[in-house]
Amino acid sequence: MKIAIIGLPKSGKTTIFNALTQGEAEVSPYSSSLKSNIGIAKVPDSRLSVLANISRPRKTTAAEVNYVDIAGSLKNINEQEEIKGELQNYLSTADALIEVVRSFEDENLPHPQGKIDFKRDVATMYLEMALSDLAIIERKLQKLDKNLKGARASERNLYIKEQALLQKIKSNLESENPIWQQDLNAEEIKALSNYQFLTAKPMLLVLNIGEEQIEQASDMANELKALYPQFAVIAICGKLEMELAQLSEPEAGEFRRSMGLTSPALNKVIELSYHLLGLISFFTTGSDETKAWTISRGIIAPKAAGKIHSDIERGFIRAEVISFPDLEQCGNLTEARKKGLLRMEGKDYIVQDGDVINFLFNI
Repeated sequence: MKIAIIGLPKSGKTTIFNALTQGEAEVSPYSSSLKSNIGIAKVPDSRLSVLANISRPRKTTAAEVNYVDIAGSLKNINEQEEIKGELQNYLSTADALIEVVRSFEDENLPHPQGKIDFKRDVATMYLEMALSDLAIIERKLQKLDKNLKGARASERNLYIKEQALLQKIKSNLESENPIWQQDLNAEEIKALSNYQFLTAKPMLLVLNIGEEQIEQASDMANELKALYPQFAVIAICGKLEMELAQLSEPEAGEFRRSMGLTSPALNKVIELSYHLLGLISFFTTGSDETKAWTISRGIIAPKAAGKIHSDIERGFIRAEVISFPDLEQCGNLTEARKKGLLRMEGKDYIVQDGDVINFLFNI
């Protein structure tokens, strides 16, 4: 899973990036660097440690999330030639976007607009994204108009079909309906795959609050969610979470408890990201390695096997499957097999969250 982090200037998006990745990227409101930051976060999953205790593997591997802290602003994206190629590459390959919205006060870091107003900033950012998408659509529609004038009969229907799709998307965008929330069928989604539409990405709004706002975090998030029900929303104190990310787990845990915080922000952000993208985890386990794998909900067993290796998907025979709760209760696979809880599934089996799977294949 790859997530791009965007935000208005001085919103604290690099601070959020460091909190999520335990990174040490430079946090400076006056930095002239146009280089994006890239980091990896391990997906916290308590089920991994349980499976590792059962299998005693030499290695335990968590699923990963790749975060990219996008440099610069999305405003006038096509005019920022220094980062245009890099920016578009990161955005086009991202599975989702995190938009960092500022709510914290800092007299040493004045807001570009002079006053803190997170509702205004979300509207501003959405407008920038929508305008970027609308600009792409306008250019393409103009090109299609020219192409239609000299098009052969075999090409004409294709151009008209694409034109109608873009006009429908344009109308919805102008009604503040992001592309990823529009009612598009599989064929239409495929037709848009070559475009770099920003509003086609699922969005998680991260409200970056101050320490004095922690007790109001839930209410503030709900207020923003009511205004933008199409987005996932969370409120976290980026500065505090970044500092805690640099401490050992026992130290950070003790400090969180003293602040009334239940878990690292990373856990909730990943949980929301998984839900937003319709993702689940399945596991493989043995003496060599216990590993978590991320897939989309609804994927059949051979496709899940392909996440491990294409040869396993190609030569798929069947899958030995047991749910995590059943394996945890049994304590080992031998006992699970005795109780008939380890079952054989074929090519049409839809993998469930928490499935522990051994794929049988032949190539």
